[in-house]
Amino acid sequence: MSTQPLDFIGIGLGPFNLGLACLTEPIAELNGVFLESKPDFEWHSGMFLEGAHLQTPFMSDLVTLADPTSPYSFLNYLKEKGRLYSFYIRENFYPLRTEYNDYCRWAAAKLTSIRFSTTVASVAYDAAEELYVVTTTSGETFRSQRIVLGTGTPPYIPETCEGLGGDLIHNSRYLPHKEELQKKKSITLVGSGQSAAEIYYDLLSEIDVHGYRLNWVTRSPRFFPLEYTKLTLEMTSPEYVDYFHGLPEQTRYRLETEQKGLFKGIDGELIDAIFDLLYQKNLDGPVPTRLLTNSSLGSAAYDSATGTYTLGFRQEEQEKDFTVETEGLILATGYKYTVPAFLKPVEDRIRFDGRGRFDVARNYAIDTTGRGIFLQNAGVHTHSITSPDLGMGPYRNAYIIGEMLGSEYYPVEKTIAFQEFAA
Repeated sequence: MSTQPLDFIGIGLGPFNLGLACLTEPIAELNGVFLESKPDFEWHSGMFLEGAHLQTPFMSDLVTLADPTSPYSFLNYLKEKGRLYSFYIRENFYPLRTEYNDYCRWAAAKLTSIRFSTTVASVAYDAAEELYVVTTTSGETFRSQRIVLGTGTPPYIPETCEGLGGDLIHNSRYLPHKEELQKKKSITLVGSGQSAAEIYYDLLSEIDVHGYRLNWVTRSPRFFPLEYTKLTLEMTSPEYVDYFHGLPEQTRYRLETEQKGLFKGIDGELIDAIFDLLYQKNLDGPVPTRLLTNSSLGSAAYDSATGTYTLGFRQEEQEKDFTVETEGLILATGYKYTVPAFLKPVEDRIRFDGRGRFDVARNYAIDTTGRGIFLQNAGVHTHSITSPDLGMGPYRNAYIIGEMLGSEYYPVEKTIAFQEFAA
C-alpha cells in the first residue's frame, strides 16, 4: 500500500493522459502516477497501414500547444532520432501513424510517473481522509485527492453482430487478421470514416492478387470528406467550447449527431485515391467490388457450416431491404465510451446528465465537487469536437493542471478565433 497520498492518479494511458504525464513531469508541486494495464504504450496498432498518417499536423503532439519549449515535443523526438532534417525536407505536416506511436513510446520511456502492466480493479472514496483509494488487480493501492480518467473509448460492435460467431473483426484488429481475410472468397466492410476508407483502399490494392469480392457498405448518404477548412477549424477553440457547453442539453445532443463529419470524415486525398485506384483497376474489365451508401445494417446471421455471413441491409432512401452474403466481415463501426466498471463504488460522487452520460463541467470535472475526477476525451456531448481532437489535448491538460494547482502554470488561451459563435 502506498503511504503518501498523491495529488492525482491518471487511469489509462492514451495520448491525452500521456500528454498530461509529460506536462506534469516538471511540476514539483504535483505528485502523480499513471496506471496503464498494457505492458507498453500502444495506440491503434491494428491500423498501422503503410502510409497512413494523422489527420492533424505535428504541432498537435503531446505538449507543444501548451508548452512549445517542452523536451517531450515531436520535434525534439525527431532531433533525438536523427530525422529532423528528413522531416523538414519531406514538407508534410502530418506524421505517419506508426511514427506518432513511436513518438509516444519515446516520450513514455522518459517519464518516471508511469506504471505499465497495472490494471485498476476499483476506485473507492475514503470520506474520513477525503481521498480516492485506487486498488489494482494485484492488490496494490494508491490514495489521491484527484482522479484523471483516460481509459479511452473501446471498439463498438453493433447489437446485430454481438455474439454472432465466426471470425468477424472490428477494424481496430485489421492488420493482425489481414492475411486470413485475404484467403476468403469475399470480404465485406461495414461502416464509414477514415479507418474504413484506409482498409478499403488497402484491400482494393491487392484484390487482383487474391481474387476476393470486396464490398463496402455504409449507412451514410455518401462518402463524406473530413471538413478541414480554416474557419471550421476555429471550432476547435476555447470560445467554441464555452459556446457549446452553454447550450441546452438537447441542443448539444442534436449537434453531436450533426457534427460527426467534422471529426469522423475521410481525408479528401484518400477519397480521390480510392476513385483513381478503381479507375485503374477497371481498365482491364469490371473489378469485383461494390460501394453501397444509404444502407443501414438491420440483421446479421452466421452459418458455421459454410463459414458465411448473411447481412440484412435497408436502403434508407428507397426504403428497400436487401442482403449481402460474405465470408469475411470487418466492422468499421467506430468506438463508444462506456463507464468503467471500476467506478461503481463512487458512482454517487459522479454527475450524470439526462441520458445517463457523464455531465462534464466546463473544467472537465465529472464529480459532484467539481474538482475531484477529471475526464479526458468522451465529452463530445458537452465539449463538442474538441473532445477527441489531438490538438486540443494540451489545452485541456493545461486547464486541468491549473484546476489542480489552483493557479495557471501553463498559459491557457481564452480567445483564438476570428469568428463569433454566440449572438
